[in-house]
Amino acid sequence: MLEEYPIAGRRAAEISASVERAVADGDLEPGQLLPPMRELAQRLEVNPNTVAAAYRTLRERGVIETAGRKGSRVRPKPATTAREQIRVDVPPGVRDVSDGNPDTALLPPLAGAFAAAAAVADRAPVLYGDDPLDPELVRRARADLRRDGVPDGPVAVASGSLDAIERVLVAHLKPGDAVAVEDPGWGSMLDLVPALGLRLVPVGVDDDGPLPDDVDAALRAGARALVVTGRAQNPTGAAVSAARARALRTVLAAYPDVLLVEDDHGHGIVELPPHPLAGATRHWAFVRSVAKAYGPDLRLAVFTGDSVTVDRVRGRQRLGPGWVSRVVQRAVAELWASGAVDTRTVAASYGARRDALIAALVERGVAAHGRSGMNVWVPVPDETGAVARLLHAGWAVAPGARFRMNAGPGVRITVSRLAATEIGAVADVVAAAVAAAGPTPARHYA
Repeated sequence: MLEEYPIAGRRAAEISASVERAVADGDLEPGQLLPPMRELAQRLEVNPNTVAAAYRTLRERGVIETAGRKGSRVRPKPATTAREQIRVDVPPGVRDVSDGNPDTALLPPLAGAFAAAAAVADRAPVLYGDDPLDPELVRRARADLRRDGVPDGPVAVASGSLDAIERVLVAHLKPGDAVAVEDPGWGSMLDLVPALGLRLVPVGVDDDGPLPDDVDAALRAGARALVVTGRAQNPTGAAVSAARARALRTVLAAYPDVLLVEDDHGHGIVELPPHPLAGATRHWAFVRSVAKAYGPDLRLAVFTGDSVTVDRVRGRQRLGPGWVSRVVQRAVAELWASGAVDTRTVAASYGARRDALIAALVERGVAAHGRSGMNVWVPVPDETGAVARLLHAGWAVAPGARFRMNAGPGVRITVSRLAATEIGAVADVVAAAVAAAGPTPARHYA
């Protein structure tokens, strides 16, 4: 092992950094066994406790896992191997429907909103010690949340959904705790949890959201947090229905100490109403990003939750970035106030493209999923083969491996920039790729 990769260092931090760098560079592969602690300590001429401390750090960061006498090995999906790297290189001339981005034609112009926000900042510059929240943004966010049935709670602002979710998880959990997450689910979430030293517990999903029995099993097994995507679930387009929300609330009633995090990143681009679970447990957070409707580069999400959770997040935030730019907050408030995005039109546009593709696939005998949002999930028997055949036919799709743990193979197609004239063409090549790979097993999605 040490001959293959010379793990180096005299201190625990140096040894752990050496291993993590080797994983990131591919010199240590997922599943590869690490040397026993005493052996490594002898070769590095350090105390075994130093190596033990290094291995403990690597476990907490999600880089390695230890199975008693079987030793320590690189995790099958280590935190340093980001799922975003599981992608298709799109050569020139190939149509890219893999990236999950919104249609730029549906995003609002930003110049006017930022000019208005800058004018406010010129009149009254925000200084250290000032309120970190723009009052107009908070007022409008609170009104929208209340209208959608989210319980009243303090409002905070983060640099996007993932930033908010990370801060909420860190506010309550410690390394080694388990987090129940959707499977298939958002690839960045599946990276984030082990990167925080937490353990992933997969929960099955169908078109109506997380499966109640799977959620119950995960929580009964000790998961201390549950993350749910209410609408526009990535990659499947699932949306929590009213009936599913009632069933999940019934499950959560038996686990009042579980941390509940809801991600409503589809706000503003989804035609279906939300059915929040917020308040079903003592500690909860409900997160809304502006990325999909107003532009990813705004890097802003509004969230609310119970007072303890929000207070902890804001307290920790003060010791880091301090606050999210008040200029950006004010610009978003200006966008909301001006009606810069006709959310019904945007939702209808994405819905029409998504429904047309699903209908075209069904006509060709291919099962597909997507109740909401801008993605369609297609279960396939051979993921690698399907991706390769589609690429050869001129279409780049997202491999399902980016989004799944125990769920069966599939591919994700982003419809946001598909023209109506392209629907039949992409459906034809998907159907051909699926047919070439043979029959799809019955249980491939939930």
